[in-house]
Amino acid sequence: MAGDSAAKIKAYAVPAVLFSLSMLYQLVLLPRAFPPSHYDVLGLKTYCSMEEVKEAYENLESKWNSGLEVPTTTEFIKIRYAYELLTNPIWKRNYDVFGINEQDHVLEKLSQQYAGEKFSNIALPLLRTVASDTGDYAFNVITSKEFQSMFQDSKPWLLQVYSSGSNQSAQFANSWKRIAALLNGVANIGMVELGEVQVAAYLSERKPMGRFFFRNGLPSVVAFPSGCKTSDCLIRFEGELSVDAVTDWFAMAVLNLPRIFYYSKESLGPRFLAKSSPHKVKVIFFSKTGERATPAIRQAARDYWNYATFACVLWREEEFSVWWNTFGVESAPAVVFLKDPGLKPLVYHGSVNDSWFLDVLEQNKQQELPQLRSLTSEELGCDARGYSRAGRDTLTWYCAILAGRLGPELDSMRETMRRVQETLSKSSVLKAASEDEHSITAAVALKSKRLTLSWLDGETQKNYCFFYLNIESSYETCGPRRVRTDVPRLFIIRYERNATEDTFKVDKKAKSIWEFHQQVVDPAAQLSVTYNGSAEVSQIIQWMSNIIEDGDSRKLPFYRVKTPELVPEDAEPFWSRGPQGLLSKSMGTKQKIQRTIIRIYDYLGDPRIGPALLLGALMSFGSIWLMRTQQNRSVQSSQPSQADNDDKLKPRERRRERNASKRNLPPSITDFEPKDSYQTPLSDSD
Repeated sequence: MAGDSAAKIKAYAVPAVLFSLSMLYQLVLLPRAFPPSHYDVLGLKTYCSMEEVKEAYENLESKWNSGLEVPTTTEFIKIRYAYELLTNPIWKRNYDVFGINEQDHVLEKLSQQYAGEKFSNIALPLLRTVASDTGDYAFNVITSKEFQSMFQDSKPWLLQVYSSGSNQSAQFANSWKRIAALLNGVANIGMVELGEVQVAAYLSERKPMGRFFFRNGLPSVVAFPSGCKTSDCLIRFEGELSVDAVTDWFAMAVLNLPRIFYYSKESLGPRFLAKSSPHKVKVIFFSKTGERATPAIRQAARDYWNYATFACVLWREEEFSVWWNTFGVESAPAVVFLKDPGLKPLVYHGSVNDSWFLDVLEQNKQQELPQLRSLTSEELGCDARGYSRAGRDTLTWYCAILAGRLGPELDSMRETMRRVQETLSKSSVLKAASEDEHSITAAVALKSKRLTLSWLDGETQKNYCFFYLNIESSYETCGPRRVRTDVPRLFIIRYERNATEDTFKVDKKAKSIWEFHQQVVDPAAQLSVTYNGSAEVSQIIQWMSNIIEDGDSRKLPFYRVKTPELVPEDAEPFWSRGPQGLLSKSMGTKQKIQRTIIRIYDYLGDPRIGPALLLGALMSFGSIWLMRTQQNRSVQSSQPSQADNDDKLKPRERRRERNASKRNLPPSITDFEPKDSYQTPLSDSD
């Protein structure tokens, strides 16, 4: 019996669990998801008119005044709250359409405040209306007609859904103005009032039963990324409303902008300066408030990522001596540009204007002695596949390159080349050098942009370095460090283009391997010369002038080859992979878990789940009962046939047993005569 009971319990476990879940949902979870509405408190139907609300309240009030009914404090607060909410046209609209009830915290607060007192002692009204006018904080309000045409602009949109009767919307007004100012020029800003029901419903979320709602109440902030024109791709802000939180969320999730981190005096050196690429300009912002960088500055950090790295420092008065001795910063706000090693920092004091900062950044994006890289080769005019900085009409130009591995030797030689560049660029030096024809040649070429001075990382660009420094001791300059001493070397490249070939270009397919080899060479001819003199500025200028004069006056061989490609020195920035690349894997997992929990919570309010669980329990119970019944019948029907067979076999078995018993009996002397028996003869006697 115990085994049969256990088997039955095991068989009906699934329907029992489904039935228990359905009862739990119907009796516990569903009532919590659908608490009594404010219409139920007044005994009215949902969505009734304000006149009916007033009439119902007056009837209750007359009973209270006459003494027929005396409500408790809690009952009076609930009734009065429902009356004030449903007789305000804006509040009633928000509650009926979107379920917004932003002052519901008043119920618990007043119940505790007036506990034990008479309802007549409660101060009225209970709810506080908005003191300011809508026009005081609403701007760029979007209507239904404007909403259809606003996506023609390529800029992303940031929208605030608000209500003219919402206290929280009025409190957020100043913060919203600040957000709009920070995003000016970066994104379009708009506001949607709940009175525009179609637009507000389009921007809202939907419950499983189809009702519109705003999960975090009002104001609600949503964003349309660039190219997004439907609600399927809009992004909702789900955090705490503040200027910093909203702007940072919009910059990261919508604009795909990097963050500019803050560093202390202890971490600025090892975590920022030491880890930043040596070829990039370092830009440091000093701030008194500790606010994040504006989206415009963060966009500049993304646009100038190939040239500069950015950091922020919180200014403290007790650290004045540190920043003054290190960078020459007197106070905050300030911006510091760190360029070449050993070069004095460039400091700008005062508030940073976005347009002004972009102009200054454009002027200082390169180091004083620019580095030759894959991204800057054409810009500097040091690419055989490109043209001179002087323009496409210039057929002959020069590029002086200092190559070496990063270290003190290269830094010292870079400083020398900066002095060479500074000497050639000064007008006073040109006048003094006019007496020397050889010196003025390089200065004129630099001024006319036919000459460029740059430096090359010989370790990273080893193929490029070995290609031009094809000498026995080039390993001291190019490739990985093999010896303790590094030797930076200076060489100059003369580029020459064929005007006829550039003018008449005929597209033809290569017919042989030799023609194909000729097609892949660089269009500009190259001749390089290595400098073997001292590190004196005057001698370097003299040498460059001789090279330029000789290259301009003589007819040199037009020798074209395929130059090795410059290797990209920076990996792909993490924000180039899109917003999903900006968030860490852990953050992405947390968001997925949170969204799953939110969806489950939303579906708990679906009244169809309880009946569905009950139906599933009944169907599974019925199917299991039917299967077990059929099995029992089949077992019972097979038992009679076996009994009949047993009855038929019984006579045969009896006969077999009888015969077998006979065969097993011992032989009797009366049955037959044994073979070895004999009869004893009788005697003659009587």
